[in-house]
Parts: sequence; C-alpha cells; structure tokens
Amino acid sequence: MDLVTVFQLAEGGTEETEVLMVKQLLESNGIATVLVGDSPMPNLAEEIRVTAKDADRARALIAEALSVGSAGAEEAEAGELH
Repeated sequence: MDLVTVFQLAEGGTEETEVLMVKQLLESNGIATVLVGDSPMPNLAEEIRVTAKDADRARALIAEALSVGSAGAEEAEAGELH
C-alpha cells in the first residue's frame, strides 16, 4: 500500500488534538488514515498518511477546513443551536 503524508504538525508543534481533528474529518468522509509519530502513544501522532489514491481529496478537505477556521466552526455550532 502506497501511503502519502497529507497533514503534519508544524515543526515542534504539540497540538496533537489538531492531528486527531483532521483524522476525524478525513475518516468521516470515508478516507482511511494512518497516524505516524515518534511518541510511544499512538494518539500523540505528528502526521497523517492516506493512500495515494485518496491524497488529493484528503488535501482538499483539509484545505477547506483550514480556510473556514474557527469562525466557521463557531458559525456551524450556532446554527445547530437554533
């Protein structure tokens, strides 16, 4: 299986929750992921890899989510409450 890195924490980054959020985004869109990192704890991964055939779609989903940012998340949350 040919795996490609589609998301990586910035050098020295420690926000493992960001990796988990991206993983959840991709998997909720039907893209299987593999977490990779130096930590002995798998939930403290530094990057996400997907199959080469899913890489372009995964990058597009990540880019869209990043462009919306936290403002979009707050807007979506507010919409769900009404």
